[in-house]
Amino acid sequence: MACSSCSTGKDGQPKGCKNNGTCGTDGCNKLTVFDWLSNMSLPGGVEPFDFVEVRFKNGRKHFFKNSENLSLSIGDVVATEASPGHDVGIVSLTGELVRVQMKKKKEDPNSGEILKIYRKASQKDIDVWQEAREREDKIKQRSRQIAIRLNLSMKISDVEFQGDASKATFYYTADDRVDFRQLIKEFAREFNTRIEMRQIGLRQEAARLGGIGSCGRELCCSTWLTDFRSVSTSAARYQQLSLNPQKLAGQCGKLKCCLNYELDTYLEALKSFPKTDVKLKTKKGTAVCQKIDIFKGLLWYAYEGEWMNWHKLTPEQANKIIAKNKKGEAAGSLEEFEVELQLEDDPKKEFHNAVGEDSLTRFDKPKRQQKKRRNKKRKKRKGNPNASKSKNA
Repeated sequence: MACSSCSTGKDGQPKGCKNNGTCGTDGCNKLTVFDWLSNMSLPGGVEPFDFVEVRFKNGRKHFFKNSENLSLSIGDVVATEASPGHDVGIVSLTGELVRVQMKKKKEDPNSGEILKIYRKASQKDIDVWQEAREREDKIKQRSRQIAIRLNLSMKISDVEFQGDASKATFYYTADDRVDFRQLIKEFAREFNTRIEMRQIGLRQEAARLGGIGSCGRELCCSTWLTDFRSVSTSAARYQQLSLNPQKLAGQCGKLKCCLNYELDTYLEALKSFPKTDVKLKTKKGTAVCQKIDIFKGLLWYAYEGEWMNWHKLTPEQANKIIAKNKKGEAAGSLEEFEVELQLEDDPKKEFHNAVGEDSLTRFDKPKRQQKKRRNKKRKKRKGNPNASKSKNA
């Protein structure tokens, strides 16, 4: 659910978020969570959970304790405890769902490490916060220039100011260890603030910056995916995908996280298929697997020396032949099993096209009729030459 500034205009064009990520509904931000318990009241004698989830820049979220018993709701701008000073963020979740989220992320509410919420942000806090946010792009460009001048093999991807503008966190990616002691000195002298360097991975960088994937949708890591699991090339092999690194890699340069989404289903379906490296011994010759189709449940085999002629089999038929081969028996030819498969298929169709409504060219005029009409017009003109003169007159 988005705010009114994100709705569609009168001409059908989207307005876009004019609040720059600070809208009250918190519906157009990264990694939003829908509070499906918001309309339910607590039973009698039960106190509300005194922890809230606060969102900061680019989906960074932390849990804070509401020690002052403030009446907070989703979208409120609050000043939270930080080291040093205070930070400013937006409340993204309240109530019992915070307990579920803390249990999911293995956060102990009784531990003393959880920071507190000071107050609801005043107008002065919000002004200082917005001014600091406006400086981030210029500082990011300048910091990249300094890193290039010092010949450091690192990439500064993002800069985030603390709410009170007392500290700036620089997020960077690097393949090797970087000695940035001189870099921190120049940053502190150039920007006149406290500096913190934080190294992140390539997947975390893509999640912070966002983007559009090859599927045409926003990146999963920047919209809903929070845990990054390792992806291997075997996931692409099981799904019969071509091992092209350009197609399998995402915006981060690593293998796409979506390769793991349907992997369990493919592995379950492949249990009924024989191994592709097992050869079938028949009376006509030895057959080798050329291709499998997991969706249709079919395999294609070809005899050695006759690689152009493929024969279609089901996993059950291939397993029968393999079982006979293990007993030392040679099965019949693949053509016999292919004929059995064709007989088992039902020739009747559920839908029969009697009118030709599925033809794309059913409204096109046949060429013969057009030629006949042209010939008739020519004959009329030859028989009555005055007709063309009267038209010209």
